[in-house]
Amino acid sequence: MVKRKVVFRKKRQNRLGMFLVLMVVLMLLVVVSLKSAELRQKQETYAARERVLQEQIDAEKARTEEIEEYRKYTQTKKYVEEVAKDKLGLVNEGEIIYKPDE
Repeated sequence: MVKRKVVFRKKRQNRLGMFLVLMVVLMLLVVVSLKSAELRQKQETYAARERVLQEQIDAEKARTEEIEEYRKYTQTKKYVEEVAKDKLGLVNEGEIIYKPDE
């Protein structure tokens, strides 16, 4: 009879221990899954921000190319002539300013 009580007590303690281990494992599983979902959400946010920043970088590169082309254009003779005509009112030799009415 005494042996039976010891065996029963050991089984009861063993079940309690298994139950506690199971609860700890389940709690860890819940925490890990919540953190995983949070990390996925952060990853999506960062990916969206990365796309926006990449678009801004591409726009700035295009703008840089336009500015470089304009800089090259401003160093040409054609640009100098246009500015002289428009802003200073100068004309080339032999160029007719006004046409007489016929």
